[in-house]
Amino acid sequence: MNLKTTRLMLLWCMLWLPALSQLPLQAQDKPFTYQVPDSVMAQLVNRPGTPTVSFSRDYRYMMLQSRSESPSIADLAQEELRLAGIRFNPANNAPSRAGYTTNITLKEIRTGVERPVEGLPINARLTDMTWSNDGSRMAFLNMTDTGNELWILELATATARRLTGAVINNVFGPSIQWMPDQKSLLVGMVLPNRGERPKKPLAPIGPIVQENTGERNAVRTYQDMLSNPYDEQLFEYFFTIQPALVDVNGTLTPIANPGIYSELSVSPDGGFMVATILQKPYSYLVPASGFNRTVVLMDQMGMMLKKIADLPSIEKIPTGRGATSTGPRSISWRADAPASLVWVEALDGGDPRKEVAYRDEVFSWSAPFNGKPVSMTKLQYRFSGIQWGNDKTALLSEGWASSQITRTWVFNPTKPVEKRILLERSTQDSYNNPGTPRLTRNKFGRSVLLFTPNGKGIYMAGQGASPQGNQPFLDEMDLSTAKTKRLWQSKAPFYENLAAMIDDKPDRLIITRESIDSPPNYYIVETASGALTQITSFQHPNPEFLAVTKEFIKYKRADGIDMTGTLYLPAGYNKEKDGPLPMLMWAYPREFRSADEAGQVTGSPYAFTRVSPNSALPYVLAGYAVLDDASMPIVGTAEIEPNDVFIEQLKLNADAAVNEMVSRGVADRDRIAVGGHSYGAFMTAHLLAHTDLFRAGIARSGAYNRTLTPFGFQSEPRTFWDDTELYVTISPFTYANKINEPLLMIHGTADNNSGTFPIQSERMYAALKGHGATTRLVMLPEESHGYAAKESLLHLMWESSTWLDNYVKNAPPRTAEIKKNVKTED
Repeated sequence: MNLKTTRLMLLWCMLWLPALSQLPLQAQDKPFTYQVPDSVMAQLVNRPGTPTVSFSRDYRYMMLQSRSESPSIADLAQEELRLAGIRFNPANNAPSRAGYTTNITLKEIRTGVERPVEGLPINARLTDMTWSNDGSRMAFLNMTDTGNELWILELATATARRLTGAVINNVFGPSIQWMPDQKSLLVGMVLPNRGERPKKPLAPIGPIVQENTGERNAVRTYQDMLSNPYDEQLFEYFFTIQPALVDVNGTLTPIANPGIYSELSVSPDGGFMVATILQKPYSYLVPASGFNRTVVLMDQMGMMLKKIADLPSIEKIPTGRGATSTGPRSISWRADAPASLVWVEALDGGDPRKEVAYRDEVFSWSAPFNGKPVSMTKLQYRFSGIQWGNDKTALLSEGWASSQITRTWVFNPTKPVEKRILLERSTQDSYNNPGTPRLTRNKFGRSVLLFTPNGKGIYMAGQGASPQGNQPFLDEMDLSTAKTKRLWQSKAPFYENLAAMIDDKPDRLIITRESIDSPPNYYIVETASGALTQITSFQHPNPEFLAVTKEFIKYKRADGIDMTGTLYLPAGYNKEKDGPLPMLMWAYPREFRSADEAGQVTGSPYAFTRVSPNSALPYVLAGYAVLDDASMPIVGTAEIEPNDVFIEQLKLNADAAVNEMVSRGVADRDRIAVGGHSYGAFMTAHLLAHTDLFRAGIARSGAYNRTLTPFGFQSEPRTFWDDTELYVTISPFTYANKINEPLLMIHGTADNNSGTFPIQSERMYAALKGHGATTRLVMLPEESHGYAAKESLLHLMWESSTWLDNYVKNAPPRTAEIKKNVKTED
């Protein structure tokens, strides 16, 4: 697209967007009620799920937690406030869309004996499960209709008891945190006697004004922001907490001053706390986590000792990949020391465009906090984190987003200048990913590196990506040479994952084991002999999928890049007898910096088939071949951003997938649909606009006009004003007149994802309708970026299966139509 065409298109957008925004959606003759798919699909929503599992600190017990099922639309329709990027229920000061535990059973691993926990509340809705440091107790909240109660579970007796009434504020700040003495918990209380919530004024007292005095403050598009003074009043009313200590007998002691705490962290020895307190003026552009804030050091009772920093709103962060804030950031307690703070400060003003020798500097400040902070080291790239071990060994990570390089250093915290590189690789190079260090609990109850018995090595666990698929592993790594010794690895025809090292030793492991048709179950494995002892027996959650054929496939793109996908075929399907099937291809584009990394295999051919109503898999039950997670790599270079070749490579990807399915004889070239969620919806609209490969499309919760996300999207570092032509060219909205295949769009009316505002689908529908396209827009009430309510999930499957049947499975041949509607590029 040349510059003249770009300018004409921009003019068209400016002229027609206001007009399109006034186009009403087609009126309904009568209210449209929620629909239900056939009974086989409906079972995917109505059947209870598998319990989740956690282990006691000594690995004597495993805790089986029954989880809540999908909420009803009536649950989602309860009052919800959306303030400063956070959604909560004002009736009970709790997240409005969180899942919860409904029941707990303790299982002794050695004997297999199960004991239901006694004393749990009736109609339990348990959240924030938190083990004490010694593992003898677990604290949790019970979410009632009016608030959150604090409870504890005594492991020795398998009994639960309530410590407080419904006084815990779980909207934003720290809700519960064990103190190092393991006899009390730090909580955030609803302010006592806070009174009635502010009433909305009948009329505004004046205009809403924002002002910028020449500073360059570019921020991405966020949702649910504060928008007026009344929102600010509500924010202060609901987010202000009273910090308090609650002992295991239920005695409650208020500490510190009330405030809006985004963080309240206790030192390992319990002698100090660091608090991050939000301050006015609040931002109308960024979420609460990015507001102006003050970081202070307090004693164990919350008395302020020193101010650490006043930090500005993240509105002040420069633009660009790798940009960050100025001043102290990533402030945390050193896990292996009694009371030592560590933080990072940018040396380039947070601006990645500046040419500097070092980007970040790491500082340390130790009790009694009378001296000045000490510089530990300077980094060439951005700080990524520190994994503490002991006073002689820690691992420090840094990385650079533009080059996708990550480094890990070994350093001595006592002499931090003496550091050396342990590992360096591309973050996109899955085959050479060494895994992550295994951790243990130290005397403070904090997570630190688990060293080998001689203290010279650590244990690393990872997914083990390879050309044969993921093969999770456990390695012993020498910290002086980075050489590894393999201790355990998953073996075909199973997919196994490391869950725990019993007694922090590599000779007895707890793993999960699954296969294509067997769900994950827990086993103890003796690494020397390979002997297995099964400790759970979870049943297949979706037995209707037992006869479905699953195959992990590999194929190549026209330019030689390796591609993968997972092919599902209906039960009883015989290619020779039944012939090619209608097919649904489901995908999500991913960006890479090299062809080699783009072609790497991820996932496992032996993984259990997990079926979600939100996925493409239900439609294999309706007689479709389903190609799930089809590769959609978009490969850039050091000089070319992936979005510069997005459409071209998207077409290559889709062509390769379609040709592979047709050549296998399982897909009818004339009856193939494409679909995706979020960025996959963006992809779907592009493929319908730029190819004639597909008969129809399904696009969920997408963004179609990139001029509405002008300061970047996905990993795009350029703004609309840096490259206006790119933003127009990359927008499917620009090509609404070229989409002549049926497109079903689905979107939640309460989408909370950055960039995918519901208006994106509404405007795309108006544009398609204005050009005579066959299209349908389904707005799911109360749903956010992902869909949760039972009614919504059932209706989602009904809409999608009906659309596929009408426009793919039962559609007439379209050879003449293709010839009539050949797409051409400008």
